[in-house]
Amino acid sequence: MSDFAGRLLVWFDANGRHDLPWQHPRTPYRVWLSEVMLQQTQVRVVVPYFERFVAALPDVRALADSSVDEVFALWSGLGYYARARNLHAAAKLCVERHGGELPRGFDALVALPGIGRSTAGAILAQAWGERFAILDGNVKRVLCRVHGIDGWPGTPAVEKRLWDIAQAQLPDARLADYTQAQMDFGATLCTRADPACVLCPLQGECVALREDRVRELPTPKPAKPLPERHALVFVLRDARDRVLLQRRPQAGVWAGLWSLPEAGDHAAARDWFEANIAGDYDAARALAPIDHGFTHYRFAMQPLEWREVALRDGVRDNDSLRWIARAELASLGIPAPVRKLLEGRT
Repeated sequence: MSDFAGRLLVWFDANGRHDLPWQHPRTPYRVWLSEVMLQQTQVRVVVPYFERFVAALPDVRALADSSVDEVFALWSGLGYYARARNLHAAAKLCVERHGGELPRGFDALVALPGIGRSTAGAILAQAWGERFAILDGNVKRVLCRVHGIDGWPGTPAVEKRLWDIAQAQLPDARLADYTQAQMDFGATLCTRADPACVLCPLQGECVALREDRVRELPTPKPAKPLPERHALVFVLRDARDRVLLQRRPQAGVWAGLWSLPEAGDHAAARDWFEANIAGDYDAARALAPIDHGFTHYRFAMQPLEWREVALRDGVRDNDSLRWIARAELASLGIPAPVRKLLEGRT
C-alpha cells in the first residue's frame, strides 16, 4: 500500500463519513445513484434527495419502468437535470442489455449515458471493491496540492498526469473505503478555502504546504465574464387558478422539464400570447424579477402574470402545453426557480 493511501485510510477510520445512506446497504444501484447526484452537488444537499429517490425507485428496474416526468419530479431542485435524464436512459439500457442490473465491466459502464471514467471507477471500487481510481474535483484538488501540480486540472495534459498519480497511489485492499476517504478528505479537510493543514495527515509530504502555495493550487480555471440572457416568462392562470406550463425542448437548458412559457422580448411575447391566449396582453402584472445562475451564463427572468385567462379557441392541452392544478405541481419536474415562483404564489 502506498504511504499516501495508508495515511488517508487511517484518517478516514477516525474522521471519515461512515453513515451515509448509500453506504447501508452499499449496492451497485445505490452507489451509482449517489455518484451521479454528487456530481456538482454537496453531500448535505444530496442526502434527502437520495432517500426520497430510492424510496420511490429502489432499483434499476423500477427506475427503467418509471416515466421521465416521475424521475424529473424526484430530481426537481437538485439541478443539472441532464444527470436525471441520463440516469433514466441508462437504466433502460441496463434492462435491455444487462438483465436489469448495472454491468460490472468498466467498458460496459462508461458506455452508459452519464457515466464517465471517474464515476465508473467509483462504482467499481465502492460496489465491488475493484482496483479503480477516481478523479473528481475533490481528488484533483488534493493531488494538485500534495504533488505541487501546476496548471488548470481541466486541461488534458494536467488531467492525464493526475490520472497517472491517482492510479499509482491505489491500495491493494479496502478500495471502497479508500474511494470514500478521498472524497471526504477533499470535502471536509483539504477544502477549496481555508483547508485545515494543521490537522492534515499528509502535511509532511505536501508540496503546496512546504512551498506556501496552498491558496494557489490547484490553478484556477482562467476567468471570463459570464454572459447574461434575458426572457419574459408567462404566469398564466385560468378561472380555476390552474397555471399554464409548457414542456421545454429535449435539448438545451432544463431539457424536457415543465416550465413557464417564455419569450425573448415584448414583441415576441405579445405574438405568442395573442396566438394562444384569450385575454388582454396589456393587463399583465409584473412580478419580482428572478436572476438564476448557470455554469456558463446568468438567466434573468421577468415574470408577467395574468389571472382568469383561457386558451384561445383551437388551442388545446397537449403533451407540451397543459393547465396544471396546484396539487399536481409536486408530481412534475419543474426547474427550481420556476417552482419557487409558483409555490410562492400558491
